Amino acid sequence: MNIKVEINTFEEDTNLQKESLEYGSKKPDWLRAKAPMSKEFNDLNDLVKKQKLNTVCESAMCPNRGECWKSGHLATMILGDICTRTCAFCNVKTGKPGSVDKDEPKRLGEMVANLKLKHVVVTSVDRDDLDDGGAAHWVECIEAMREASPSTTIEILTPDFRRTESSIDLVADARPDVFNHNLETVPRLYREIRPSARYFASLRLLQRVKERQPDLYTKSGIMVGLGETYTEVLQVMDDLREAGVDFLTIGQYLRPTEKHYPVKEYVTPEVFAEYERMAKIKGFLMVSASPMTRSSYHADKFFEDLVEAKRKRDSELGLIA
Repeated sequence: MNIKVEINTFEEDTNLQKESLEYGSKKPDWLRAKAPMSKEFNDLNDLVKKQKLNTVCESAMCPNRGECWKSGHLATMILGDICTRTCAFCNVKTGKPGSVDKDEPKRLGEMVANLKLKHVVVTSVDRDDLDDGGAAHWVECIEAMREASPSTTIEILTPDFRRTESSIDLVADARPDVFNHNLETVPRLYREIRPSARYFASLRLLQRVKERQPDLYTKSGIMVGLGETYTEVLQVMDDLREAGVDFLTIGQYLRPTEKHYPVKEYVTPEVFAEYERMAKIKGFLMVSASPMTRSSYHADKFFEDLVEAKRKRDSELGLIA
């Protein structure tokens, strides 16, 4: 299969090969998002406000918000809406966060029960102001959701908890069904894109979760269109597989505002299909690679597929009867 990547030509090149796309320039047809207009959308929006919950759908300006909220799926963001880090791609507010809301776990559990969710996704801002990076609050939220709605499967998308293994262990031992931590980009771009994070520390987090709780599903994601090369993306895949990660997401980076890191390339659907093909060859149980893919996009459906993929693989390996 011959796939053309205009910016990288599948060659290793640490220089940016194209001028940055102008902010506000016309996006290609494959990046058209549906407008958030439906009764279901408005009902869910009202419930989120009533429960005083934050969502990453709003804070990060997710392009899939209209589609997801119409179907009753959202990603709740705990520990406030102010992050202690300043990543060049992210639209979440940065600064000094307020105190931890002790009632948040209860309200979160009530929301999950009221919506009768089969699968819930929870994320958070970075809280480097807290000794444990917010780990204890994460555990309280997981436990509250379990108590309020025992049949709901729980997917968490976490920060790195200040790269502290005791905090990582604490959250892993609360046993969510899916433990997601995004690498976001290739290691060469970390200084520009994630200056407060460390690529190999994030890899180690994912590996640590798998060591601690081998039967938990682990998940990670990256954005493309930031100036990475094809070869670098394949190396990230190899690194994630070495860490035992089950599920990989790859989506197009979209610049939230003119102040954020510029888009270097709009990656075509054909290239995303090639990334997905290569990821499956490398052994991921699940792969979602498309321009509109985000960490929590179709997470409920993908979780069902993930469970079935593991059952099928274990059966082929003779691990189950």
